[in-house]
Amino acid sequence: MKKHMLLAAAFMFAATGTAHAQFNDILDGWSGEASLAGSKTTGNTDTTDIGLGLKLQKEDGPWRHKFKALADLGKAEGLTNKKRYNLGYQIDRDFNDRLYGYANADYFSDDFGAFQEGYFVGGGLGYKVILPEPVSWNVEGGLGYRMQEDQGALGEENAEIAGRAFSDFDYIFNENVSFYNDTEVIYSKSDTYIWNETGITATLAGNLAARASFRIDTHSDVAPGREKTDTITRFGIVYTMN
Repeated sequence: MKKHMLLAAAFMFAATGTAHAQFNDILDGWSGEASLAGSKTTGNTDTTDIGLGLKLQKEDGPWRHKFKALADLGKAEGLTNKKRYNLGYQIDRDFNDRLYGYANADYFSDDFGAFQEGYFVGGGLGYKVILPEPVSWNVEGGLGYRMQEDQGALGEENAEIAGRAFSDFDYIFNENVSFYNDTEVIYSKSDTYIWNETGITATLAGNLAARASFRIDTHSDVAPGREKTDTITRFGIVYTMN
């Protein structure tokens, strides 16, 4: 209960940049995408995987709001073998064309991963190395507070100060095809967490597009019996909301 209260407080803190806006204004102006990815295998093995995603962004003068919600679920031979959720919010404040400050909060739950659940709350500075477009590259660095809980009923919690680095690279080949590569590193005394996701998106018709992506998650220190690295391959449909 205590950690969930702390997480809720962190999200409220990150949202303070919108205090100057009225409620109706907060609800307007969002753009982004919703995605659905999945696979089904029958025969010698019976597996089902599904991935759901929502990414939203809103710009309000020098402020920029980013929200994400992701879920990956899977079954093999009728037994659940994948159940992962991720929720995140970030607010940016531009200081000039390239430099900005940010505050972010992320939460995850993973029944079959290296850790059962955890969160990170922090802030720092970002820099737009390459301005769009067709190429854009942003890098971020800062400090925060991280908690991770080991798997199992008696899972140990590690809560400590952590450093964060993030890279967001996008390349638009043409009006129909685009590429992205995102990398995040969270370092603390107990564990270093690195994830990288690469994907390519191709427009099908109107607001619909096809996407193929590959993600790898790696922890430097995990509980005995747990793998340090997890991978997710997705093929799916993306709906863009303007």
